[in-house]
Amino acid sequence: MAKKAFVAIAVLALIIVLAVVVGGTLLNMSADNNTPGGQDTVPHEGKYGIYVLDLSTEKLELLYSADNEMYTSALRLNNQGEKLVFAQKMDETDESTEIFTIDIDGQNLERITDNSYWDLYPAWSPDGMRIAFLSKRDSDLDLYMMNSDGSDPHLFYDSGSHDADIDWAGDTIVFTSGHKIWSIKDDGTELTQITNPANAGQWGQANLPIGDYDPRLRPDGAKIVFEKLEDTSTTHGGYNIFTVNSDGTHETRLTNTNYSQGIASWSHSGDSLVYFVSAINNEGKYDMYMMEADGSNNHNVTPEYFAPDFLCYSPIFSMDDSEIYFVGQWYE
Repeated sequence: MAKKAFVAIAVLALIIVLAVVVGGTLLNMSADNNTPGGQDTVPHEGKYGIYVLDLSTEKLELLYSADNEMYTSALRLNNQGEKLVFAQKMDETDESTEIFTIDIDGQNLERITDNSYWDLYPAWSPDGMRIAFLSKRDSDLDLYMMNSDGSDPHLFYDSGSHDADIDWAGDTIVFTSGHKIWSIKDDGTELTQITNPANAGQWGQANLPIGDYDPRLRPDGAKIVFEKLEDTSTTHGGYNIFTVNSDGTHETRLTNTNYSQGIASWSHSGDSLVYFVSAINNEGKYDMYMMEADGSNNHNVTPEYFAPDFLCYSPIFSMDDSEIYFVGQWYE
């Protein structure tokens, strides 16, 4: 009898231990939720922010936040992997925007322009010592250059009309003008037209005319990714993503979805692309997508726990391609 009692007590003790272990695990799972990184809310301070998302764990960190409007079409990481550059309004009643840099840990925010102009769409030089940017100091946007601390701002190129959408790799700068992609050497020589879209400049219902926009050079400078506005019958516009060799040959379609999508950026390996989709048909999305450089394995990488009123813009890869930096906006 004593032996049976001992066994019964031992079994009961084991059941209690298992219950505690399993119960604790369930409590932890409930507390962490079912996301890979154990996160179920987006950090929220101001209306806009710079965030970093771990692609494997879906862990999200807020690096910088502000209520003033951030320019959502250009967030850039320097090639040294140390600093981000972006543009932001100083006051909601002021149309001018200024350019800032910040360390990737959210420290050392520096305002590097201080004027009454539109200064926006900054892009680092490969050595991180200079920044190309757009500025409206006359009747339209032109390409400007300055040192990375904001000193020596000067006109770099003016086509005589609206210039936009800068990127810089190696000794080459790419941009848009006349709804086409162009390149120019960083010493101001060898201006070259890269694309020639059919019906460029033709307006419809979209907020831009038919054309090619937002070119981004692969890190080795050999290819350019860009979006082409093909369907202007809707307010959002139907865009598709393409690549082209830097000499203008072998233009290749990567998507055929006609989403409102674009501002694609290369991984540092050159194997992948990340971009955002702002609308599908007439439904707003503002999700982040990734695909291989040939257009395969195209998929949404936006975590399910992101709130519907949290909008994602301009994703870019970290230096090791394991994380994505992006601009977030809380829609009100």
